[in-house]
Amino acid sequence: MSIENKLEDLQQRRDKVLQGGGEKRISKQHEKGKKTARERIGALLDEGSFVEIGQFVTHRCNQLGMEDVEAPGEGVVTGYGTIGGRLVYVFAQDFTVIGGTLGEMHAAKISRVLDLAMKMGAPVIGMNDSGGARIQEGVDALNGYGEIFKRNTLASGVVPQISVIMGPCAGGAVYSPALTDFIFMVDNTSQMFITGPQVIKTVTGEEVSVEELGGSVTHNKTSGVAHFRAPSEDECIDQIKKLISFIPSNNMEETPLVNTDDNIGRCEDVLNEIIPAASNKPYDVRAIINNIVDDGDFFEVQELYANNIVVGFGRFNGRSVGIIANQALMLAGCLNIDASDKASRFIRFCDSFNIPILTLVDTPGYLPGIKQEFGGIIRHGAKLLYAYSEATVPKMTLILRKAYGGAYLAMCSRSLGADQVIAWPTAEIAVMGPEGAANIIFRKEIKDAENPPEVRQEKINEYRERFANPYVAASRGLVDTVIEPKDTRPSIIKALETLISKREDRPGKKHGNIPV
Repeated sequence: MSIENKLEDLQQRRDKVLQGGGEKRISKQHEKGKKTARERIGALLDEGSFVEIGQFVTHRCNQLGMEDVEAPGEGVVTGYGTIGGRLVYVFAQDFTVIGGTLGEMHAAKISRVLDLAMKMGAPVIGMNDSGGARIQEGVDALNGYGEIFKRNTLASGVVPQISVIMGPCAGGAVYSPALTDFIFMVDNTSQMFITGPQVIKTVTGEEVSVEELGGSVTHNKTSGVAHFRAPSEDECIDQIKKLISFIPSNNMEETPLVNTDDNIGRCEDVLNEIIPAASNKPYDVRAIINNIVDDGDFFEVQELYANNIVVGFGRFNGRSVGIIANQALMLAGCLNIDASDKASRFIRFCDSFNIPILTLVDTPGYLPGIKQEFGGIIRHGAKLLYAYSEATVPKMTLILRKAYGGAYLAMCSRSLGADQVIAWPTAEIAVMGPEGAANIIFRKEIKDAENPPEVRQEKINEYRERFANPYVAASRGLVDTVIEPKDTRPSIIKALETLISKREDRPGKKHGNIPV
């Protein structure tokens, strides 16, 4: 065969792979409002940067009719490229090729991407759109999933792993995304579940739609499985790019620095008035965050889940910071099972990838109730204590208002390792709220008084004046400084610049045993 013929053969083979499942199946994909695997990669990566690997891999199954089935690219497109000039590895399952089902060689391609990402220290972005395990390949397909799960686990905390659900993701397939750091979903076209509606109806008699069972709203709002949702694939891809801009490429790198024109000395007078005079009145903590981060740019994570706590990324003088904040608008900012899980996982991600942590505190305590106790609030609440205590990144704490009892400790107190604790004058740091404390401490005096309600109120005011303020804690060295709220941004930036060189070790061990 001449060189010309060989080149022609190469081009024909390439064209076949690039066509995926063919025009008919590609049209069906578009009719569902979905891009093809290659279109998704093209939209995600910098133009012209994608380099495909494993392009000519094929399956070797010769049973149950598979011997006659061609699967260009083996139903998954894999390779690497750049986002904003930074190296990332990607894989995108191709639903136009045997429904994107996973077989032995399909899994081998994904495993290779994960191996290379670990070696190169680059994030991995996986786009899931698959009918699940390829039944014809039996145990080889199942083993392929296991190989992926193992690599997801080994890569955890080494390189960021991002899963993007852009179609069905069912059965064992859901566990790979669950092992990664962030899950993105698209409204109306993304679904995740262990067992589908038909199986559930057969086994339990319950009737539920695919969207209600495993759609983007369900997993972003109810289950907490997913972290982001978007109305379209294009908007989902924009979200992924934004997330990548906030995080380092691996656990050995510092956070990216971004140029900003936002004045590091900027003071915001509105912050002096943002906390209501009455301590039981709510306010939106996002208003505080938006006023102190660079350019008001706060990228919230799990916005719809556990609304009593807010987590996400912001920047101070161009440097990424992970922010955890009690949300007084919901449950008065109480900590509960879901909030503890949400915050703990976010803290551990930040610590894994050298992202400093800022904690904004306004919580009256852990949420009381039978449902919480039966649900294991002790175990779940302990995760927050564990995550903060384990973290060695710079930890800054700003006490806005209430910081009572165990919740004060759990929200990164000095005793859990906060490097810098700042308080507003509105801070109330105590074992419990003034009302509860007065009822216990002065119970006899109130009971024996001629006018119990009046005496009770006097004692509440006395307790609040003596203890519900930041100065007792400051006198013990548990608060480093009390500032005017308007000075918050420059104060945090100064603290961050000082703490960025922090070096702190933990006792040598295989790993701890977090209360899961």
